[in-house]
Amino acid sequence: MSEQQRTPDQLPAEKSQGGAGATYKVLPFENFRGKKVELSGECKDVFEKAERVGSVIVESGPWVGFERPGFAGEQFVLEKGEYPRWSTWTNCQSSCTLSSFRPLKVDGADHKLHLFENIGFEGRKMEIVDDDIPSLWAHGFQDRVASAKAISGTWVGYSYPGYRGRQYVFEHGEFKHWNDWGAAAPQIQSVRRVRDMQWHKRGCYVASTPTPPNPTPTPKPIPNPIPNPNPEPKAQTQPQP
Repeated sequence: MSEQQRTPDQLPAEKSQGGAGATYKVLPFENFRGKKVELSGECKDVFEKAERVGSVIVESGPWVGFERPGFAGEQFVLEKGEYPRWSTWTNCQSSCTLSSFRPLKVDGADHKLHLFENIGFEGRKMEIVDDDIPSLWAHGFQDRVASAKAISGTWVGYSYPGYRGRQYVFEHGEFKHWNDWGAAAPQIQSVRRVRDMQWHKRGCYVASTPTPPNPTPTPKPIPNPIPNPNPEPKAQTQPQP
């Protein structure tokens, strides 16, 4: 996901399968040139089939990868595309390991999510319909999210604005406590839809191209000072007698 993270820079593909009756296929590699594993369903421990996961290709999905075996630890959403290195599926440098995988349920093209300030669906409420929200604060909602209802669609929440930090998956259903989505604290600051390419042409989330830094400006020449039209005569030393 220091929280110096980049959002996923997947390479979108042309077609995908998903939704009801979907087929799923993900290829974890030791690296793109090394040994690969082909998965079409849940895998509780990929290390039974490979020594490590250094890159991933999602041919149809979406999927969620986990930091530890048994679908435990930090979560990483993997939509259709290519992930050539660990920094393309996480912007958090605390973890660069994928140990288990499972398909994500995508139940339709519509998306609706309710966020609540307190556990048990109490307190202030924010409703999000068919939109991605890079900052809850910008929409007048605080960063404390203690419960949630995924009314339709599949969502991923992030602990920081701009889709950065730890990721939390919200599939269709109710989450009465932040522990229900695997968080250790009730903090979410941005959310986005996980969109399957059966209904959405671009399907996967693609990071925007970062703006290149401004080049170092060329220092301007210092202009010559305007000469004094009436210069004072220089002091002259008189010779000693």
